[in-house]
Amino acid sequence: MRCVVLDDYQGVALANADWSGLDVRVLREHLDDPAPELADAECVVVMRERTPFTAELFARLPELRLLVTSGMRNASIDLAAAQEHGVTVCGTGSLKTPPTELTWALILGLARHLVAENAAFHQGGPWQSTVGVDLAGRTLGLLGFGHLGRAVARVGRAFGMDVVAWSPNLTAERVEPEGVRLAPGLHDLLAQSDFASVHLVLGDRTRGLVDAAALACMKPSAFLVNTSRAPIVDAAALLEALRENKIAGAGLDVFEVEPLPLTDELRTLPNVLATPHLGYVTESNYRTYFREAVEDIRAFAEGRPVRRLA
Repeated sequence: MRCVVLDDYQGVALANADWSGLDVRVLREHLDDPAPELADAECVVVMRERTPFTAELFARLPELRLLVTSGMRNASIDLAAAQEHGVTVCGTGSLKTPPTELTWALILGLARHLVAENAAFHQGGPWQSTVGVDLAGRTLGLLGFGHLGRAVARVGRAFGMDVVAWSPNLTAERVEPEGVRLAPGLHDLLAQSDFASVHLVLGDRTRGLVDAAALACMKPSAFLVNTSRAPIVDAAALLEALRENKIAGAGLDVFEVEPLPLTDELRTLPNVLATPHLGYVTESNYRTYFREAVEDIRAFAEGRPVRRLA
């Protein structure tokens, strides 16, 4: 099969799996319109939700027979359109620990002003110029309490934090065994939080959930962290809150447009600690993604698709 791997930014796809016997081509730069590069592709491997596969794109790829995505969920793929065009969609496994670890990297980086202090260290700036925020005794608010929310909560409790959680259907019975309190509502959760971390699935009910009114509930000393999906937080409202110092800062790993344009104002704000969607980017996860992608391709070629999504 003629296979194309999209968005291999680090150039590691071929080294993380045995692609022998496959006609594979790797593209390292993101393409806003990938159709010309995929014109003769029978199989495409995509990374998470970087490249939307819409009905219009499927219609422009008549040779496409198999689409493989990392992970077992990809909201950027129109599964109904894939079926209409006779394209099988398969996924791969994905580890829960990497995004949990990055969430805490952002929280700790914000709390201890690591970017500013590291820059001063390397540039000959002042020796100690900031005062860190203690985590022990502070309140960690979790928007969402699934696998990732629970994992983040356990680390927070290990730091001695008071952990409170909320999501639309969350109950006290689910959180209390973890030593976590249930907030009665989103605004109440944000009002309590010294650090608020988003761990919700993007959907109709959560899109734009953290809006201007929600952000206005936060303390001026509080930080917002989002390693989930950017559209859960209203982009314009967050930008205003950061620009006007209505909150202390934000730790962001997800953006509505990726890669984030160089002209985006978020890149200029000193109270933003940001990473380029690295939550899942670890050695173990990449080995899982690419090895299982190859398994998906070989199984499809043998007429027995595995980990099928559509």
